[in-house]
Amino acid sequence: MTTKRGECKTPGGKLAAVTVTFAADSTVASCRLDGDFFVESPSDAASQELLHGIEEALTAGESVQAVIDAHPEARLIGTDAAAIETAYGRAMGERKADQVLSKPHGSVIPDASGADYQSRWESLKQDLVVLHDTPRSPAEQMAIDETWAREVAVGKRRSTLRIWEWAGPAVVIGKFQSAPDEVNLDVAERLRFDVVRRCTGGGAMFIEPGNTITYSLYAPLDFVAGVSIEESYRLCDWWLVESLRGLGLDVGFAGLNDIASQYGKIGGAAQRRFPDGTHAGPGAVLHHVTMAYDIDAEAMGRVLNTSREKLSDKAVKSAVKRVDPMKSQTGLSREAIIDHLLAWFGERMDTATR
Repeated sequence: MTTKRGECKTPGGKLAAVTVTFAADSTVASCRLDGDFFVESPSDAASQELLHGIEEALTAGESVQAVIDAHPEARLIGTDAAAIETAYGRAMGERKADQVLSKPHGSVIPDASGADYQSRWESLKQDLVVLHDTPRSPAEQMAIDETWAREVAVGKRRSTLRIWEWAGPAVVIGKFQSAPDEVNLDVAERLRFDVVRRCTGGGAMFIEPGNTITYSLYAPLDFVAGVSIEESYRLCDWWLVESLRGLGLDVGFAGLNDIASQYGKIGGAAQRRFPDGTHAGPGAVLHHVTMAYDIDAEAMGRVLNTSREKLSDKAVKSAVKRVDPMKSQTGLSREAIIDHLLAWFGERMDTATR
């Protein structure tokens, strides 16, 4: 059997990739969909059912949109049927199958009231635990993130904002990404980078202790009630943008889930909602962000495998050039920046690890 891969980046959105496996007689045996898109659904099973249905439709030559319409409980974010079918056509070598792509629904996020964001945060802060956590291994970080979100969802944990510390280098890939296609695994192993998968969608993050600033917000679903999933990224990061502007940075939002300044991308966010299946708890939204403080550009370029298609709608053609570390923008130490961020919460800092 042989395999071929096709990719399609939605302008202003995310990458969808399809790997097709061909039988000995050159017929399609199966295909696999992956990418840095998001799927918002009530459960992992619902997400996988949608993706599996799309893969079966592609193999059978049926409509991807029909599958999406048949799974209203699981919503694709950042990509759509046209992009997925284009990626499949490219894997099949059918360049004529390329479709005219537009920005995904919701990719242009309307401005909302800053006063509304502020009032929601002021209400959340009344019972918010804020902590600067101890160093944890990459695998433990992934487990803690999902566990704490689920605990908030069932009412077993208070709303929490956690600043991470990393115990070792890592590449963190999104829930729907293919590790061999996103990461040069042999190089990562040789350089002692752990490759771990998080419970949210989005793209790969290159992590070196001391060179990144990562935080997670675990909040009840009431915090994002009445706000679209796309806009909730801005709501959840509103405090961060306000705090960074206090350092004199011209910071804002770019695309669905990026935070950027006039110099380039600073960081990226990912998010997932956890409904409480028993209806006894508030449900929860998990929102986490990794920002680049400094970058070993040579190591990043060797470890990550960033395709040209992924950068096709960017003004630059290098993932490294897209990210402008906060060290160069602020002239401050990483510790000073974290202290500044924590100061935004005033007296709410909890120094104990929960």
